[in-house]
Amino acid sequence: MTIDAFQLYGTHLVDLPPVRLRAGKLEADLANGNLRTIRYDGTEVLRAISYLVRDRDWGTYSPEITDLRIEQNDDRFEVAYRACCEGPDDTRLVINVRITGSADRLDFEAEAIAPTGFETNRCGFCILHPIVGVADAPATIEHVGGQIEATRFPDVIEPWQPFKDMRAITHEVMPGVQAECRMEGDTFEMEDQRNWSDASYKTYVRPLALPWPYEIPANRPVRQKTSLVIRDISGSTRHPPGMSGGAIKLELGARTGTMPDIGVIITPEEADATLSAKSVLTEIAPQELLFHFDPGAGHGAEALRRFAAIATVHRGRSTLEIALPCKSSPSSEAAEIARQMQLAEFRPDAIMISPSVDRQSTPPGSKWPDCPPLDEVYAAAHAAFPGIRIGGGMLSYFTELNRKRVPDGQLDFVSHCTNPIVHAADDLSVMQTLEALPFITRSVRAIYGDKPYRIGPSTIAMRQNPYGSRTMDNPLGARIPMANRDPRHNGRFAEAFALGYATRVLDAGLECLTLSALSGPFGLIAGPAEPTEQGGRRPLFNTVRTLSRLAGASWQACVSSSPSEVMAFAARDAAGARLHVANLTGEERKVDCGGCRLADASKELLLAPFATAALPLAD
Repeated sequence: MTIDAFQLYGTHLVDLPPVRLRAGKLEADLANGNLRTIRYDGTEVLRAISYLVRDRDWGTYSPEITDLRIEQNDDRFEVAYRACCEGPDDTRLVINVRITGSADRLDFEAEAIAPTGFETNRCGFCILHPIVGVADAPATIEHVGGQIEATRFPDVIEPWQPFKDMRAITHEVMPGVQAECRMEGDTFEMEDQRNWSDASYKTYVRPLALPWPYEIPANRPVRQKTSLVIRDISGSTRHPPGMSGGAIKLELGARTGTMPDIGVIITPEEADATLSAKSVLTEIAPQELLFHFDPGAGHGAEALRRFAAIATVHRGRSTLEIALPCKSSPSSEAAEIARQMQLAEFRPDAIMISPSVDRQSTPPGSKWPDCPPLDEVYAAAHAAFPGIRIGGGMLSYFTELNRKRVPDGQLDFVSHCTNPIVHAADDLSVMQTLEALPFITRSVRAIYGDKPYRIGPSTIAMRQNPYGSRTMDNPLGARIPMANRDPRHNGRFAEAFALGYATRVLDAGLECLTLSALSGPFGLIAGPAEPTEQGGRRPLFNTVRTLSRLAGASWQACVSSSPSEVMAFAARDAAGARLHVANLTGEERKVDCGGCRLADASKELLLAPFATAALPLAD
């Protein structure tokens, strides 16, 4: 079956397939000059080794690659190329790369030269360890000074760097097989990328405590090298489950719970479009409307009047999300917002409040910005909005919540968002972020216990950049990190991603999950100048409507033999029990549902790329 790329990805631009490099049992995928999915004997050892250059807003350069040469035979491969980054003010960085691989060793060397001098926040290697099967596993760290430390990869997500001053890290890939990753040319440290929903631990060059941006001097070579050494005393060949190319098996599991309510976010800029599409909103019937209100962006009484008009036609609840300016006292600012709400005749069911400044990240080594004590902010909210539930947390991501843990004594719920394109935006990386979600929700529960918990808005595109001065414009519809528009939001990719997201957070016992807006760049329907026909429903509409109808239903876990490819859960409501399945890949997948008690006698299902399905279960 042939499906147009636009239907799948919302763009005709497609990620080029990687070049598979092999040397004995060692394999790696070469994509855009970097290595992905580095495996030994079929098991992932490293998620990636990449040479990356970041700009002053932590945007990632896409270098032009020339003189690419690839040679390989059965027991060795070699890659060489030149890459060039064009910076502002006609600055330029040239990187010469050589990659070699044998049966038990991989070397990635790079020399960067800036003929003009070059400003960057980071220039060098990033090494990603996977998280599934690695979290909480033993590791040995060799520090720059030669000290050896026996430790473990973090299980609950670490807010700050778990390992610093690194020269090498060793872990067991499988029984009898160890992998040592050695970094030369600078001082490396590791951050827990699960904070940003990346499915990896990232070891990167140049400690964050050092100043950034910094200047690479003109004509002074910067040399670095990363080596992966495999020590195999097992002598056997394995075949990892779920990777054989056969049917992926689904089986009902033991875990159960209640489906969360579903929210939709509405901004003042999209309020009129939302009112015009009120019939669509009624069809979706989300349990919650999340209204965004930012006085610092000029939002005032007129925005609240529009919110009141929308709330009138909505049958569910509403929450006002406030980015409190904190330019004067929190009590006076909250009181002024309450006054405007009264004039607008808008009374939401809940308030989610956070200081505006807390939307920006405070990286390691940076000075925390001035901000009133959060207890004072929450007390002001209770005084200004009596009888309304008050929530707190972060309007940005779990990263910021983990690093600035809000006092929850005065809160009725905690909330944060996630975004899958903070560090990488290729299709594989975005889907892999789903693996990190259970670690995020479990970490929140470790901090806040059984406090009511909400997530969202969490969308593929980024609504605000906590790590720089802006989000990245994306007029060509490419796949770029930190973009304020992402083409996949328009395609079936987003539909599958959202169902996978909901599946991954079921165990969190969420009060509400918000995955989209009704209109605009994060919307379920297209607006003017959008690639989909104006008012047309994006595929994501199907998932959000389905999840909204399932709110309050009982769910049962479903175990997949390859959860990176196919995920599922069962849900039972008044209409009966159904198995909800999502293909998370861009290729057809054969699924064996024999362990799920389908009402249909057929046990095998062929899922189209990024397809979702709801299959009746036997009573």
